[in-house]
Amino acid sequence: MGTTDVMMMGWLSADTIAAGALGANLYFMPFVFGLGLLNAATAMIARTLGRDPGDVMQVRVIVHIALWSALLVAVPFWIVLWWSESLLLAMGQDPALAALAGTYVRALQWALLPSWGFIVLRSFISALERPMWSLVVGLCAIGFNAAANWCLMLGHWGFPALGIAGSGLATSLSNILMALALAVVAAFAPPFRHFRLFSGDVRMDWLRARAFWRLGLPMAATLSFEVTMFNAAVFLMGLIGAAALAAHSIAIQLASLTFMVPLGIGQAATVRVGRALGRRDPEAIRRAGWTALGLATIFMATMALTMVATPRPLISAFLDSNEPGSAAVMRHAVSFLMLAAAFQIADGAQAVGAGILRGLHDTRMPMLFALLGYWAIGLPLSASLAFAAGLGGVGIWIGLAIGLAIVAVLMLGRWYFREALGLVPGRL
Repeated sequence: MGTTDVMMMGWLSADTIAAGALGANLYFMPFVFGLGLLNAATAMIARTLGRDPGDVMQVRVIVHIALWSALLVAVPFWIVLWWSESLLLAMGQDPALAALAGTYVRALQWALLPSWGFIVLRSFISALERPMWSLVVGLCAIGFNAAANWCLMLGHWGFPALGIAGSGLATSLSNILMALALAVVAAFAPPFRHFRLFSGDVRMDWLRARAFWRLGLPMAATLSFEVTMFNAAVFLMGLIGAAALAAHSIAIQLASLTFMVPLGIGQAATVRVGRALGRRDPEAIRRAGWTALGLATIFMATMALTMVATPRPLISAFLDSNEPGSAAVMRHAVSFLMLAAAFQIADGAQAVGAGILRGLHDTRMPMLFALLGYWAIGLPLSASLAFAAGLGGVGIWIGLAIGLAIVAVLMLGRWYFREALGLVPGRL
């Protein structure tokens, strides 16, 4: 949906893309924090089912803890996002872009809670190894989002042209429909209805709630460190100029789109490793982890070659060539996309590495790896290369690539030495 939004914003102007990038990055910070926190449900449900496939009550309790946690976290983030324009002005962003971005976020922020509700329910059905339902719902939502953008942003089919605010509203409506659709699936489709997720027969297990937050908070921090590094890069790019910022938003959107595949493979690895952990089956843990890493590496290598071979056709999907300034955006975007190609394999490896370790309920050291690679090394290096060394936007992307590579090496090293570190139990 984010890719659809950015592509259709490009039909308005390069400044709209730039403002959308600023707004989306503000929104994405809390979204990813919640994503990391709520993904604890996947690991906990998978381990529970691996230990006892018939433990309906514990699965239901975990889902309810996750849903209540989503609501608890959403309220303060809604308050903060309402003041997005002021936050962007405080960061030194262009006032016109900040105003546009603030309008966008005020419509987009209501997607936060339903998107998290969808993630919780997706965690539940994925842990039961039936992810096709979430794929179908997601594909339908993409189509709805594109149609809603066409109507609300561009003003077709009798709707008012709301501009960038219409895009935010379209995405919020799409997320609400996704959450409702998956809730219906979870309530009525076999084998999910057996768990009676929405029955009133649920007690709050405070011990398990504490375990959920102990597992989920480091995961939230890990994802947040990565995403906020990229978000900070957007704000640094905004200090360089609107053309560089628009080009960055296009290149990062393409990189984010390819990243979704290893992220999904990592989520599958969390389920497979978590179930094997519940059975105390180290061979199944090994097989699931290396299979996931192999699949992600092959895919990301293919994507890297595609970016190198066809940069201009990929970028052109986001730009109107008749729009003033599009040539400058294209020049920047081609350079950035070459660097995005360079870190594809590392990006896939760290995403899957985090998913494998999450399946082992190992989340604290990955959090420290992310802090070191992204914030202690990657972001300072980006700023130094961009401004002190005079490399501009290219310097920012070099720093991002190095930060990702460091985290990937650390994650894979911890996976490789998992038995020596005591992360894998012996067979029963």
